[in-house]
Amino acid sequence: MHPSLPPSPPPSSSSRPALPVLPGRPTPRLLDQVRDRLRYMHYSLRTEQAYLYWVRFFIHFHGRRHPRELGPAEVEAFLSMLAAERRVSSATHNQALSALLFLYREVLGAELPWMQQIRRPSQARRLPSVLTRPEVHALLQAMPEPMRLVARLLYGTGMRLLEALRLRVKDVDFDRHVIVVREAKGNKDRVVMLPHSLAGELRAQIAHARVLWQLDHRQEQAGVDVPHALANKYPRVGQTWGWFWVFPAPALSTDPRSGVVRRHHLHEERLHRALKSGAGQTGLDKRVSAHTLRHSFATHLLQAGTDIRTVQELLGHSDVSTTMIYTHVLKVAAGGTASPLDSLVAA
Repeated sequence: MHPSLPPSPPPSSSSRPALPVLPGRPTPRLLDQVRDRLRYMHYSLRTEQAYLYWVRFFIHFHGRRHPRELGPAEVEAFLSMLAAERRVSSATHNQALSALLFLYREVLGAELPWMQQIRRPSQARRLPSVLTRPEVHALLQAMPEPMRLVARLLYGTGMRLLEALRLRVKDVDFDRHVIVVREAKGNKDRVVMLPHSLAGELRAQIAHARVLWQLDHRQEQAGVDVPHALANKYPRVGQTWGWFWVFPAPALSTDPRSGVVRRHHLHEERLHRALKSGAGQTGLDKRVSAHTLRHSFATHLLQAGTDIRTVQELLGHSDVSTTMIYTHVLKVAAGGTASPLDSLVAA
């Protein structure tokens, strides 16, 4: 069982107020409070699942003691265990720390001095895996539909995988040949190009999606999931054609948050499997993932002379320094500097 939250102490001047409890209702369990707070602040389902995992792990690691009873020594002991025994990556380590900081700040209402003193591990900047143009072509040719279309969209626009799978019909503009990416990383919208070579296939995919939308409409199924409180303001907006998925799943599924049975978009695991199979068929020895197509998109644009600021906007990077990593990839790919060994052999 999850630990129960004891009565909240009066907030001090250095803490935020804890979540209120309605009179006459029992205090919810701690993990339920974490979940409610995450949803109130519109965190994604994946972040919710990850944070709940780390909070639960932290509590169990310290013998199911309540986090109010724990302090900096216990937090650092937990993080040290992850680094020394579990050997987690710096990204995973940072995620666990973020979950604990969210627990103390946003749920328990504690902004304590020691929370500012915990240092995050530095993340090494690794050069991304990038495919050559012939490798991209061979990989895409080896993939089955509709995953080939998704992969071509990723390489052709630089979108992240979930940005492509969550694409709505209303956000594809065939007249202007642009795609509007909604609620991307950092909750920002941006615009990317719609490759002319994909227009016909995308129209066919949307026509297929409309068949499923009409089927759901006739069967009076619940509409697709829509952002935040939009469904409260417009109860039937999720049933409109414009909000339907460009890449709908073939079958209905249960929404993990609301429990409503509705049509979701294609599951990302389908593309992962198709990429792995395609890489095996083409004999690629590089690491290939959905993000590899995004990396290849950026690198090939820069190779073609596209301005780095334009690439930054297309990728949705907040800082151009993030985009600069691809200039290092170009230096490696160019290989134009002669080694002194070559001149020695020639002599």
